Amino acid sequence: MDIVGDILLRRPAARATAQKSAAQARLSVGFILARNFTLSAFSLFIDQLRLAADEGDRSRQILCRWSVMSERKAPVRASCGVQVAGTAELADPESFDYIVVVGGLLHAGPQLDEATIGYLQQAAKQGVALVGLCTGSFILARAGLMAHRKCCVSWYHCQDFAEEFPQIELVADRLFVADGDRITCAGGGGTADLATYLIERHVGRSIAQKSRHVLMLDRARAGSDAQPHPPMVEAVLDERVRRAMLLMEQNMTDPLQIADIALRLRLSTRQLERLFLSAVGTRPTQFYRSLRLRYARWLLDNTSRQVTDIAIDAGFADCAHFSRHFKSAYGFAPSQRRGVNPDHGPGMAGGRVFS
Repeated sequence: MDIVGDILLRRPAARATAQKSAAQARLSVGFILARNFTLSAFSLFIDQLRLAADEGDRSRQILCRWSVMSERKAPVRASCGVQVAGTAELADPESFDYIVVVGGLLHAGPQLDEATIGYLQQAAKQGVALVGLCTGSFILARAGLMAHRKCCVSWYHCQDFAEEFPQIELVADRLFVADGDRITCAGGGGTADLATYLIERHVGRSIAQKSRHVLMLDRARAGSDAQPHPPMVEAVLDERVRRAMLLMEQNMTDPLQIADIALRLRLSTRQLERLFLSAVGTRPTQFYRSLRLRYARWLLDNTSRQVTDIAIDAGFADCAHFSRHFKSAYGFAPSQRRGVNPDHGPGMAGGRVFS
């Protein structure tokens, strides 16, 4: 008997109990945690299930049921060092509505053992919906389970995925994508939105909203909503330029001096400028400003925050400075993006900052 078959036939009484419990719940989810998984992705998802499953905060598995499955008895270590023990062995895939694979660090050795990969492949054959959270999308793709499917990946890992799986249709501008019985999520805060989507779909909208309210989460976003401030360049070959761009991306509100970036990369400022001109066609100062302006435009389009707050978040000293550069880049003032009468000046009307 193969290893997956042995798993599914193990402890038949426990299997029957699990199937009965699953039949009573409206939403049943099995979790598989990869080695060095992302704790926030797991906790955001499972806590919404917990709050949706029962009245108040009693955490009984009534409307929702979940198991943290593991072939190995040892706890699984998250990327932050916290260890989580499984609550069940690998159960019959058909006892779940979804099997959720929580990924994490990409380059820290094998993420799942052979038995668990085989289990996921068996679940796919049985038509059970598989979900990849964070880099769980990589795990599903490596197991051959994303062929002819769209796959949602964080902009942060977009190039890694494109290089490893050039044949898979990549989506890096959305929070999550449901393509038949495969769902992939970029991770981060989008995990909470995916959990809301599934709870609303199976249990009800009011219960899904209750979970978010208890967790003090704002309105749920659709899977088609854009990932926050994706980077400007999709593929840059020079590793030093890519690292410089990442430093810029991580320091938007308090921009670094170009000389400081060069120093961190063990380059001179002139060397860094030459590398940028060769790889991107512009100087690092201009690229950095364009990156911050693109981030500001994203905030204007996707939030209701005040223009002054957006200017500060994008690393500009004041609203007038921000508006001047924004209009030079896009041909209109930030206030016009919000539909404010431009006669009142950038972002202002009657002395009040408009949002």
